[in-house]
Amino acid sequence: MTTHPTTPVENEPENEPENEPAPASGPGAGPAPRVLTEAELSRLLGEQQFGVLASVRRTGHPHLTTVLYSWDAGERVVRVSSTADRLKPRQLRTDPHAALHVHGQDVFSFAVAEGEAEVSAPAAVPGDAVSRELLSLTPGFEDPAEEAAFLAQVVADRRVVIRIRVSRLYGTALDIPAAD
Repeated sequence: MTTHPTTPVENEPENEPENEPAPASGPGAGPAPRVLTEAELSRLLGEQQFGVLASVRRTGHPHLTTVLYSWDAGERVVRVSSTADRLKPRQLRTDPHAALHVHGQDVFSFAVAEGEAEVSAPAAVPGDAVSRELLSLTPGFEDPAEEAAFLAQVVADRRVVIRIRVSRLYGTALDIPAAD
């Protein structure tokens, strides 16, 4: 069936105004989601510490896990600590496509960082490059003995760094006016 601009579309009332305002309450009421700017997305990633990391299983299904992460806005890299034998690093070595979902200040806002992941070799010696990178994900240690214990532990745990080189950032916020 071909419709013409002057012909009403099926099931559409003929005399309804085209730009009628949204209803005051109910479905469709309220503001629409606002697309976040690159700066807002980067700020949101930097303000949070926990996110949901999505990787791809061999079956093609997503695998989601909550992670503690660090965002480096200058490098556009998300870093996550894991152990070499866990599922996340194994999956990301097979298929490096990854996404990190981070919630905003409320349930109506979020950011997603997508990119390809690389997995480091396990930390092999306390103080090597991988263990130092893992140390950079912590707030640091005032006591040198605690730092040395941390560096030894990451080696004993066979910890790795998952680095997601972010190629795409997106997200939205729903700006709901405060009630008077």
